[in-house]
Amino acid sequence: MTFLVAVDGSDASDNALAHATDLAERLGENLLVVHAVEPAVVDVGGDEPDGFGDAAGRLVAEAVEDAEADAERVLEAAREHATDAGVDVETELLYGPPLQVIPNVTERADVTGLFVGHRGITGKYEGLVGSVAKGLVERSRVPVTVVR
Repeated sequence: MTFLVAVDGSDASDNALAHATDLAERLGENLLVVHAVEPAVVDVGGDEPDGFGDAAGRLVAEAVEDAEADAERVLEAAREHATDAGVDVETELLYGPPLQVIPNVTERADVTGLFVGHRGITGKYEGLVGSVAKGLVERSRVPVTVVR
């Protein structure tokens, strides 16, 4: 059996990875760590923006090559984390909207649970950039653990 962990390089996804790795190590499970490349709009800021004007200045389009390079770094760091903990891990780079491609993985792989981070953004900002964690809870065919 395998736990699926969706990572994006954020602190919240690092926390989800750490939680999934800890459980996998204790239960003798494997990890499949995925990152969805969708080079559309990226928030280059830190904390939640103060209104839409601030958000507009932080959202930029990203090139596919840059998104792939970032994704590979995130996946390699995840692989090292799990391997250092003694957990068997595979990584996979996905292409497309996370809310479409991540649930597809749960349908084709022998996945027993999905772990995802949630940044805890407010409803106003979530309406602008969306919430992958919330969408995965709604679309997943396996139990989802949301970690902050």
